[in-house]
Amino acid sequence: MDFTDKATKIRPGEEIHTGRLEAFLKENISGLRGPLTVQQFPSGHSNLTYLIRMGDREMVLRRPPIGTKAKTAHDMSREYKVLKALKPVFCYVPQPLAYTEDLSVMGCPFYLMERIKGIILRKEISTGLNLSPHKVRRLFQRHVEVQFELHSLDYKKIGLENFGKPVGYVERQVKGWSERYRNARTPDAPDFEKVMAWLAANMPEDSSFTGIIHNDFKFDNLILDPKDPLSIIGILDWEMATIGDPIMDLGCTLGYWVEKNDSQEFQLMRTLPTHVEGALTRKEIVACYEKLCGKTIENMNFYYCFGLFRLAGIAQQIYYRFYHGQTKDERFKMLIFAVQLLAKAAENAIKGF
Repeated sequence: MDFTDKATKIRPGEEIHTGRLEAFLKENISGLRGPLTVQQFPSGHSNLTYLIRMGDREMVLRRPPIGTKAKTAHDMSREYKVLKALKPVFCYVPQPLAYTEDLSVMGCPFYLMERIKGIILRKEISTGLNLSPHKVRRLFQRHVEVQFELHSLDYKKIGLENFGKPVGYVERQVKGWSERYRNARTPDAPDFEKVMAWLAANMPEDSSFTGIIHNDFKFDNLILDPKDPLSIIGILDWEMATIGDPIMDLGCTLGYWVEKNDSQEFQLMRTLPTHVEGALTRKEIVACYEKLCGKTIENMNFYYCFGLFRLAGIAQQIYYRFYHGQTKDERFKMLIFAVQLLAKAAENAIKGF
């Protein structure tokens, strides 16, 4: 049975002008032959992702969403730059192929990369993969190990010393996401003021451990080898990558982590298979990371609380586009309920990790 991630038909309103795209591809990527076909990967709520085929060549195209509110969160040139820098030293990165800011092609900047064909885990793990609890545990450990491997790269050595500002990173994130949440808040959204005030009052000092952080490191951004699902062969969605505090990245990962023993209400926002038998708990994730970095992580409830709040901010920004009619994607309608659940979870996280 084929468990690889598949593209499907393009959603209404998100079509691509194939004639202009085909001309661009032939001009900028050598060796392309055969007719052009375009499909869309249906998952994801941010940048739009398409499968591009020409002959036997498969590529992935990334462009900003329609009706973007937060333009700085969809910087195609930045995403392309980090892929170019990481590819020689980090085997999980797709090969970047071409980038353009020529609006005559598609009306927006976009880039292309080689497709890494593999399995992407989403809400459930298919029984056909035959992952025992022992194998599940090992896969989750690999999740932490690869994230730490990214954090440990020498970003200055590969030319990313100006890719972010590690000094004051935590403070900028708290202030920035607080401002973005307030700007994107709709009348039906919680105000988050208690959480934002607590985060501002409890920020840790700058860490001496700085590195490349993905900022959306989770299972549905990881590609698994179809022949060995315990092997991670690719990492996608680098749009929010920067240089900063790796524990902030870990906290953002935990923001998605819904365990099997969490409340029934919290289970409603689960989008990943973090509840299955053998899965690491949030505390086990942190313990695994501590073992890799060789030190105890202090104030984990701050990082976890921030991860929940930032996730709410992302969801609210997307929901804002739906609320104001900037997109017709019906998936976005339900995000307001996720924001409301995340508000409760973030207030609980203040009490302890």
